[in-house]
Amino acid sequence: MQTYFGLRGTALNAALIWAVIMPAFLLFGYNNAVAGGLLDLPAWTALFPEMDTVHSSGSQKAHNSHIQGTVVGVYTLGGLFGALSCLLTGDKLGRRHTMMLGALVTTIGSIIQSSAFSLAQLTVGRVISGLGFGLISVAAPNWQAECSRASHRGFVIMLEGLFNSAGLATAAWINYGLSHTTGGVSWRFSLAFPCVYSMMIFFSVSFWPESPRWLVKKGRIDEARHVLAALDDVPFDSPDIVQEVREIQISLEETGKGSFRDIFRNGSGRFGNRAFIAAAAQCFQQMCGINVLGYYQTTIFINFLKLNSNTSRILSATVYTWQTLCAPIGLFTIERAGRRKLMILGALGMGMCMAVAAGGTSHPSNQAAVNAAIAFIYLFSTFFVTGYLGLTFLYASEIAPLSVRTPITALSAASRWLFNYVVVEVTPTGFNSLGYQYFIIYAVINWFLILPTVYFLFPETQGLHLESVDRIFLESTSVLDPVRVAKGLRADVVIEKDGGIYLNRENTKSIDEQKEKAV
Repeated sequence: MQTYFGLRGTALNAALIWAVIMPAFLLFGYNNAVAGGLLDLPAWTALFPEMDTVHSSGSQKAHNSHIQGTVVGVYTLGGLFGALSCLLTGDKLGRRHTMMLGALVTTIGSIIQSSAFSLAQLTVGRVISGLGFGLISVAAPNWQAECSRASHRGFVIMLEGLFNSAGLATAAWINYGLSHTTGGVSWRFSLAFPCVYSMMIFFSVSFWPESPRWLVKKGRIDEARHVLAALDDVPFDSPDIVQEVREIQISLEETGKGSFRDIFRNGSGRFGNRAFIAAAAQCFQQMCGINVLGYYQTTIFINFLKLNSNTSRILSATVYTWQTLCAPIGLFTIERAGRRKLMILGALGMGMCMAVAAGGTSHPSNQAAVNAAIAFIYLFSTFFVTGYLGLTFLYASEIAPLSVRTPITALSAASRWLFNYVVVEVTPTGFNSLGYQYFIIYAVINWFLILPTVYFLFPETQGLHLESVDRIFLESTSVLDPVRVAKGLRADVVIEKDGGIYLNRENTKSIDEQKEKAV
């Protein structure tokens, strides 16, 4: 029997998480938070006066705010192009090699940033770092979803949210610690530290199995069976493995080979519908307002709530630490409450928090209002990490059929990076022009865009094999059908006392049987 460092089954699944997924999403969170905590450092503003909003005012401050938003935001623009490049390279290279390439490119970008002596060099470094992680952001969730069991897929991918939050907290605490130093080390070390995570990914991922579903798609059936057998800790010729490989093949036959053009069309597999849902989920992760609070959290505490720099940095770090501590809420409810309920609850809660934050920041001289704003920023983190941080990566991978999983998840990741860039780019100008009213925009988006879209258009995928999710769309004829069809399919999902999930085979025909009946 094939093993990986002597590991099979549960131990192997755990190793994939800790050796690859953990550093990947620690890197994700770290890079998202690190730049925002450097913007008011004396050594930073001295070297990059074009971005100085601390010692400027009036039209000069407005101009510097725009430059600041652009330089911080180009990282996400790089991520956008990195994600889109997976349309050409993702299925050719495979999940593992795409992650290795992304890790190498990210390392180069981090080195360029941390050694910068000009705004141009810093900007180029941020674009390259984003380009590299854009590749990882597509490949890693797909790899994890395709290697996970249906009953635990939600749990293991929600760990991505936990690691992401831990990365955010790590960046905030490193920034806080180095803020007490002087000179270039106060920011250069922070920008160089991501190399630790990216090199962990680069050197570890090659030792672990490739996605069995990608192997089947490439016709490497025996390799896929060996990987599935190792992941499930069963013999290579187990009937369950034979059936699972057959279901993957049938799914590929039913949904066709697929191409990038196909994801904009609604044939029998409703690829266009699925691409929209996947892209919308990632868009909502950004447009809920998280990066208003994420990238510019320290700025909010200093400029809106009039707190001193030291207190603001401590609060920023503790918000991310709190978010990390709250991540297990989603971990232990995702396979019980399901995806839809967590997203709906998250949108309701985040909208409420943004509304209260607007009210609190409008009265910085009122201590009670300031305290309320701070408290609801913490609460926002709770709703976000539970309903959107890791969940949208999971959902995009689940919704996409294997035949076009890479194009759809690349498009969804590109959506995430695009709207991340939009938010990061416009927020400094929004703060400068609208003040506290800027937060109200995100309350409205959560309540009147995200909430109804999830309720009416996003089907529940809890407990279904990735191949079973295809049935939701094969049996749908309009954008409103998937929610209803999924409810019917999931009527046969059985949840055991220990949390295990399976389909009642007495009431649910196999894919082979369904296909024979259709013929």
